[in-house]
Amino acid sequence: MNVAEAITKRSSTRGYTVEKLTEVEIKNIIEAGLKAPTAANKQEIHFSVLDGDHPALKELEEEKNRLRNLSNLEHNFYYEAPTVIILSADASYKWSPLDAGIAVQNMALAAEEMGLGSLIIGCIYDALRGDKKDAFSAKFAFPEGYEYEIAIAVGHKAVTKEPHTYDAGKQVTYL
Repeated sequence: MNVAEAITKRSSTRGYTVEKLTEVEIKNIIEAGLKAPTAANKQEIHFSVLDGDHPALKELEEEKNRLRNLSNLEHNFYYEAPTVIILSADASYKWSPLDAGIAVQNMALAAEEMGLGSLIIGCIYDALRGDKKDAFSAKFAFPEGYEYEIAIAVGHKAVTKEPHTYDAGKQVTYL
Protein backbone atom coordinates (compact mmCIF):
# COMPACT_ATOMS: atom_id res chain seq x y z
CA MET A 1 0.00 0.00 0.00
CA ASN A 2 1.36 3.41 -0.88
CA VAL A 3 0.87 6.55 1.21
CA ALA A 4 -1.99 7.86 -0.95
CA GLU A 5 -3.86 4.55 -0.49
CA ALA A 6 -3.30 4.60 3.27
CA ILE A 7 -4.61 8.17 3.47
CA THR A 8 -7.66 7.26 1.38
CA LYS A 9 -8.45 4.03 3.30
CA ARG A 10 -7.80 5.17 6.87
CA SER A 11 -10.70 5.84 9.18
CA SER A 12 -11.10 5.89 12.95
CA THR A 13 -11.47 2.38 14.35
CA ARG A 14 -13.94 2.04 17.21
CA GLY A 15 -13.81 -1.72 17.79
CA TYR A 16 -10.84 -4.08 18.14
CA THR A 17 -10.23 -7.81 18.48
CA VAL A 18 -8.53 -9.09 21.64
CA GLU A 19 -5.40 -10.01 19.64
CA LYS A 20 -2.35 -8.21 21.01
CA LEU A 21 0.03 -6.39 18.71
CA THR A 22 3.39 -8.01 18.12
CA GLU A 23 6.61 -6.35 19.24
CA VAL A 24 7.42 -5.71 15.58
CA GLU A 25 4.06 -4.01 14.97
CA ILE A 26 4.50 -1.77 18.02
CA LYS A 27 8.10 -0.99 17.06
CA ASN A 28 7.05 -0.03 13.52
CA ILE A 29 4.29 2.26 14.78
CA ILE A 30 6.61 3.95 17.28
CA GLU A 31 9.30 4.39 14.62
CA ALA A 32 6.76 6.08 12.34
CA GLY A 33 6.12 8.59 15.13
CA LEU A 34 9.82 9.05 15.84
CA LYS A 35 10.51 9.73 12.15
CA ALA A 36 8.00 12.58 12.04
CA PRO A 37 9.54 16.01 11.54
CA THR A 38 9.58 18.40 14.47
CA ALA A 39 10.05 22.16 14.50
CA ALA A 40 13.76 23.03 14.55
CA ASN A 41 14.40 19.25 14.75
CA LYS A 42 13.80 19.49 18.50
CA GLN A 43 12.53 15.88 18.68
CA GLU A 44 10.68 16.67 21.90
CA ILE A 45 7.89 14.11 21.59
CA HIS A 46 7.79 11.29 24.14
CA PHE A 47 5.80 8.08 23.60
CA SER A 48 4.30 6.16 26.53
CA VAL A 49 3.19 2.70 25.32
CA LEU A 50 0.59 0.85 27.38
CA ASP A 51 -1.27 -2.42 27.09
CA GLY A 52 -4.99 -1.78 26.86
CA ASP A 53 -5.53 -3.48 30.20
CA HIS A 54 -3.06 -1.24 32.07
CA PRO A 55 -4.70 -0.09 35.36
CA ALA A 56 -3.73 3.56 34.76
CA LEU A 57 -5.95 3.61 31.67
CA LYS A 58 -8.95 2.63 33.82
CA GLU A 59 -8.13 5.46 36.22
CA LEU A 60 -7.84 7.86 33.30
CA GLU A 61 -11.20 6.69 31.93
CA GLU A 62 -12.82 7.31 35.31
CA GLU A 63 -11.34 10.81 35.56
CA LYS A 64 -12.40 11.68 32.00
CA ASN A 65 -15.93 10.51 32.76
CA ARG A 66 -16.03 12.42 36.07
CA LEU A 67 -14.98 15.66 34.38
CA ARG A 68 -17.52 15.20 31.59
CA ASN A 69 -20.31 13.99 33.91
CA LEU A 70 -20.55 10.73 31.96
CA SER A 71 -21.45 7.28 33.23
CA ASN A 72 -22.36 3.84 31.95
CA LEU A 73 -20.61 4.22 28.62
CA GLU A 74 -20.56 1.21 26.32
CA HIS A 75 -16.84 1.62 25.57
CA ASN A 76 -13.83 3.22 27.18
CA PHE A 77 -12.09 6.12 25.43
CA TYR A 78 -9.83 3.77 23.46
CA TYR A 79 -12.56 1.26 22.54
CA GLU A 80 -10.77 -1.65 24.23
CA ALA A 81 -7.78 -1.46 21.87
CA PRO A 82 -4.92 -3.72 22.93
CA THR A 83 -2.37 -0.90 22.73
CA VAL A 84 -2.60 2.77 23.68
CA ILE A 85 0.23 5.21 23.01
CA ILE A 86 0.17 8.54 24.81
CA LEU A 87 2.27 11.33 23.34
CA SER A 88 3.62 13.98 25.67
CA ALA A 89 5.95 16.85 24.88
CA ASP A 90 7.90 19.75 26.30
CA ALA A 91 5.26 22.02 27.86
CA SER A 92 7.40 25.11 27.30
CA TYR A 93 7.82 24.59 23.56
CA LYS A 94 5.08 26.30 21.54
CA TRP A 95 5.35 23.90 18.62
CA SER A 96 4.87 20.72 20.68
CA PRO A 97 1.13 20.35 19.93
CA LEU A 98 1.79 20.60 16.21
CA ASP A 99 4.76 18.23 16.36
CA ALA A 100 2.71 15.66 18.30
CA GLY A 101 -0.08 15.89 15.73
CA ILE A 102 2.35 15.20 12.90
CA ALA A 103 3.80 12.23 14.79
CA VAL A 104 0.40 10.70 15.58
CA GLN A 105 -0.72 11.01 11.95
CA ASN A 106 2.44 9.18 10.85
CA MET A 107 1.57 6.46 13.37
CA ALA A 108 -2.03 6.17 12.16
CA LEU A 109 -0.90 5.84 8.55
CA ALA A 110 1.73 3.24 9.50
CA ALA A 111 -0.97 1.25 11.31
CA GLU A 112 -3.24 1.43 8.26
CA GLU A 113 -0.41 0.27 6.00
CA MET A 114 0.05 -2.78 8.29
CA GLY A 115 -3.67 -3.59 8.13
CA LEU A 116 -4.28 -2.39 11.70
CA GLY A 117 -6.91 -0.02 12.99
CA SER A 118 -6.27 3.16 14.94
CA LEU A 119 -8.10 5.89 16.75
CA ILE A 120 -6.48 9.27 17.38
CA ILE A 121 -7.59 10.41 20.84
CA GLY A 122 -8.03 13.91 22.22
CA CYS A 123 -10.95 13.40 24.65
CA ILE A 124 -8.62 12.75 27.61
CA TYR A 125 -7.07 16.22 27.38
CA ASP A 126 -8.93 17.69 30.39
CA ALA A 127 -8.22 14.65 32.57
CA LEU A 128 -4.49 14.70 31.77
CA ARG A 129 -4.17 18.48 32.13
CA GLY A 130 -6.47 18.91 35.14
CA ASP A 131 -6.20 18.48 38.92
CA LYS A 132 -4.61 15.03 38.57
CA LYS A 133 -2.07 16.13 35.96
CA ASP A 134 0.99 15.38 38.12
CA ALA A 135 -0.28 11.97 39.19
CA PHE A 136 -1.08 10.92 35.63
CA SER A 137 2.21 12.35 34.34
CA ALA A 138 4.00 10.06 36.81
CA LYS A 139 1.84 7.03 35.95
CA PHE A 140 2.55 7.48 32.25
CA ALA A 141 6.25 8.26 32.81
CA PHE A 142 6.19 11.66 31.12
CA PRO A 143 9.61 13.29 31.30
CA GLU A 144 9.92 16.27 33.64
CA GLY A 145 8.35 19.40 32.15
CA TYR A 146 6.33 17.38 29.64
CA GLU A 147 2.54 17.24 29.32
CA TYR A 148 -0.07 15.33 27.38
CA GLU A 149 -0.57 16.34 23.76
CA ILE A 150 -2.47 13.52 22.02
CA ALA A 151 -2.89 9.74 22.05
CA ILE A 152 -3.57 6.88 19.69
CA ALA A 153 -5.19 3.48 20.18
CA VAL A 154 -4.03 0.70 17.88
CA GLY A 155 -5.13 -2.87 17.29
CA HIS A 156 -6.62 -5.40 14.91
CA LYS A 157 -9.93 -4.17 13.53
CA ALA A 158 -13.12 -5.83 14.76
CA VAL A 159 -15.26 -3.25 12.95
CA THR A 160 -14.68 -1.12 9.91
CA LYS A 161 -16.24 2.03 8.59
CA GLU A 162 -15.91 4.04 5.47
CA PRO A 163 -13.49 6.97 5.52
CA HIS A 164 -15.18 10.33 5.94
CA THR A 165 -16.34 12.34 2.98
CA TYR A 166 -15.39 15.92 2.32
CA ASP A 167 -16.41 18.87 0.19
CA ALA A 168 -13.28 20.36 -1.36
CA GLY A 169 -15.37 23.14 -2.90
CA LYS A 170 -16.31 24.41 0.56
CA GLN A 171 -13.12 23.56 2.39
CA VAL A 172 -10.44 24.76 -0.03
CA THR A 173 -9.75 28.22 -1.38
CA TYR A 174 -7.17 28.69 -4.10
CA LEU A 175 -5.69 32.19 -4.13
